[in-house]
Amino acid sequence: MKKDIILSGVGGQGILSIATVIGEAATREGLQLKQAEVHGMSQRGGDVQSNLRLSDQVIYSDLIAKGSADLIISMEPMEALRYLPYLSKDGVIITSSKPFVNIPNYPELDQVLGELSALPKVVMADIEQLAKEAGNPKGANMVLLGMAASYLEIVSADDLRDSLCRIFERKGAAIVEANCKCFDLGLAIKR
Repeated sequence: MKKDIILSGVGGQGILSIATVIGEAATREGLQLKQAEVHGMSQRGGDVQSNLRLSDQVIYSDLIAKGSADLIISMEPMEALRYLPYLSKDGVIITSSKPFVNIPNYPELDQVLGELSALPKVVMADIEQLAKEAGNPKGANMVLLGMAASYLEIVSADDLRDSLCRIFERKGAAIVEANCKCFDLGLAIKR
């Protein structure tokens, strides 16, 4: 089994934290892992993208070819559309419905959401609002990870939650609990 995942968003949204949690879970399960990152460097607001490849077989490249990604997990709806050429015909997009408007010519939100909604397999939610409702405004990325959990298939939601706990444990029990609450809210969202 294999999963090719493109993670996308903009700097400061927590995309690389999602990759870390998935990678930790995969490694603990004995899976092969390759990752390639491109980020808008240290500036918040630059695009961040990561190719994450997981398999129970040897992986020879860390890059995902066009038309072969199983999942696009995106913190930002326009960024999800940016990587659409990489999505396989059976692939799924999991994305925030709320934009991060970081450019002056950002397209009309209705147009962006309309293009996403027209695709066959899209799961979309206002992850920032859900994180606020959970009492953890910085936990939108963990809401998104929860939304993606059932589509990952190669690692279970329980493995992801365990990895989330291990990664955040150095920050204290309250941070772990807040992030798990966000993850569980995302996990409850289905299309």
